[in-house]
Amino acid sequence: MSAVFFGNFLAVLSITTINVAFPVVMEQFDATLSTTQWLMAGYLLATGIVAPIVGYMGDQLSYKRLFIFALIGFTLSSLLCVVAWNIQTLIAFRITQGVFGGMIIPITMTIIYQVFPRERQAYAMGLWSLASMLAPVIGPTLGGWLVQYFGWKSIFVLNIPIGLISIVIVSKFIPFYRLTEKKTFDFLGFLTVVLGSSLLLLSFSHGNDWGWGSWKTLSLLLSGILLLLFFVWWELRVKSPLLQLKVFKFPRFRYSLMLNCIVTISLYTGTLLVPLYLQTVLKLSPMDTGLIMLPGAIVMAAASPIIGKFYDRIGPFRLVITGVLIIVAATLAFSGIGTHTSVLYISLLQLIRCLGIALCNMPLTNAAMSAVSSEYSGHASSITNWARQGLASLSIGIFSALVVSRTSYYMGAGATTKGVATTMGIDDVFLIGTMVAVVAIPLTFLLRVKKKKPVQHVAV
Repeated sequence: MSAVFFGNFLAVLSITTINVAFPVVMEQFDATLSTTQWLMAGYLLATGIVAPIVGYMGDQLSYKRLFIFALIGFTLSSLLCVVAWNIQTLIAFRITQGVFGGMIIPITMTIIYQVFPRERQAYAMGLWSLASMLAPVIGPTLGGWLVQYFGWKSIFVLNIPIGLISIVIVSKFIPFYRLTEKKTFDFLGFLTVVLGSSLLLLSFSHGNDWGWGSWKTLSLLLSGILLLLFFVWWELRVKSPLLQLKVFKFPRFRYSLMLNCIVTISLYTGTLLVPLYLQTVLKLSPMDTGLIMLPGAIVMAAASPIIGKFYDRIGPFRLVITGVLIIVAATLAFSGIGTHTSVLYISLLQLIRCLGIALCNMPLTNAAMSAVSSEYSGHASSITNWARQGLASLSIGIFSALVVSRTSYYMGAGATTKGVATTMGIDDVFLIGTMVAVVAIPLTFLLRVKKKKPVQHVAV
């Protein structure tokens, strides 16, 4: 569990430590927000692109060897980010880091469902969720402290010792095993899923700049959708598919995945917008920004293992519906913040949102994975992380573009200052995030397990 925890924490931590460094990086490299956001969106895109191949590679190499390979690549790419000489090379090295980080997340999830006994899987997923959900919230705090006192490069230097320690722990404690026989590589499937995912991200990231109705945006969007549709059709026909789409025949896996995607959007709404608001509107330092978000990290740290213990007693439905309602309420409250909102109020709202996300994350993941047989668990985790990370990347691109678009709109409509216009733009995006979260409420009821009617014995 220590090997799984450290590896997953390292990969997810790197997603959000970069957030508070955006203003510093923009100033040093003289870059715009639309370019700099690729440090986060590019990482998430890479994790989403590589996720579909993890199931195949794990089956061929064993998950232990693949885990070690991913950790080595992640550590080396972190070193490359330290020596980046302009914004373009930093983005390129960051995307490389995302490729290896994207392998780590589904690998650790798969190991839990292939190595741990079933009665311990829910609790183990509670600890896995602690790593994956604590890291996005503690990342800004840690990143803010590092950026303020040691510069933006320190957030990449941090990964190097943690990566080396993780390699040693994985080598010692993760067993070597292989559940399936070697198969041929589905190159056409991999090519279509990589191109399709990439084109969709590009269309959403640059739609605001190019125009949402422009031929460039629409052609990329349509091409991406068609490629992914072809990928699905091909995977259902080929003898040795890159992804076993048979996992979708399990209803609970389908419903849990849909809800997981909505929760992911809610998570990255706050991850992007809250630091942006605190630094650009309230003019707070990276360190102060991180400290304001710290209470949410503490709540998630305390909640995740406890939720893992409660899962077996009450099931996923009650936990998830409570979490979704909390997310809706807190996100709606965020849509009403102003230029003079108290930082204590912001910190409290962030804490409440984190509690709601913690109540959803582990139950949804365990409900999905426990519905799938162990031989397909690697492919199920690949699909889950592909959908979540790809959607997170798309969300960051969309939300960044919407903030810029709405801010420009309010400036043109006569907003008094740039801060007022930015705040109003951020409020609009939080309102959109609320509407997305509301969609999860009816879907949550599909997680309920119907009780079997007792068999009536008829006297003869």
